[in-house]
Amino acid sequence: MTEAQAKPPVPAGTIVLLRESPAGPEMFMVVRHHQIDFASGALVFPGGKVDAQDDDPELAALCDGASEDPVLRAIEIGSIREAFEEAGVLLARAEGEEALLDGARVAALDPLRDALHKGDLPLKDFLRQHKLRLACDALTRFAHWVTPTMMPKRFDTHFFLAVAPGDQVLAHDGHESVDSVWLTPAQALADAEAGSRTVIFPTLRNIEILEGFPDCQGLIDAFTSKPIVTVTPWTEKRDDGTWLCIPPEAGYKLSEEKMTSMP
Repeated sequence: MTEAQAKPPVPAGTIVLLRESPAGPEMFMVVRHHQIDFASGALVFPGGKVDAQDDDPELAALCDGASEDPVLRAIEIGSIREAFEEAGVLLARAEGEEALLDGARVAALDPLRDALHKGDLPLKDFLRQHKLRLACDALTRFAHWVTPTMMPKRFDTHFFLAVAPGDQVLAHDGHESVDSVWLTPAQALADAEAGSRTVIFPTLRNIEILEGFPDCQGLIDAFTSKPIVTVTPWTEKRDDGTWLCIPPEAGYKLSEEKMTSMP
């Protein structure tokens, strides 16, 4: 597929939800349903593509700390919406309050996840009816990946960090994701290396840079002002085979990997 023939990437967002543990920060991850057409069966962070409703200008007034850039704001909104639909965590506040919603309030809203997912309940109506504001200021953007042009499905994905509210119960939805787990980055990498879990290339690279921090705030602080280099992987055919490459200046621990099969 040539550059001219490549499909435009779809805006998307994903959130690495964090919690403290004796071994350091843990990440909430879900296993994609095997019938999903992207990353089926893989261990991923909750998230997905931006819906048309996420770009509704009226939502800007229903957010705290959202980006001034309407494209990035829609991705922040879509990431929070997807995290609620897929994992049951809602990064939002009641109007006039500073604290994020507590577990009891989110549990009461849980039956509405399916209606939001199906589009039967527009996000702006959900927020207005329940007097809520999305906590975009709880997100720290730390990575930006664009799917290569040779792929049939392409995404323009922004990765965010956020601490999961302590008393909200996170769980997979049973539809797009069929299992969920809290893992330290080190454990996720070990499981991927052992072959006990499937982790796709972008997820693996981003897990690697989250390893080694003593606590959640230290991890988030490390990326708060770090420049973000957009990563669009490419392939190179060499004498010993085909290599998947990313820009070294993006700051990942690995910038090339020999491919065992074409994606």
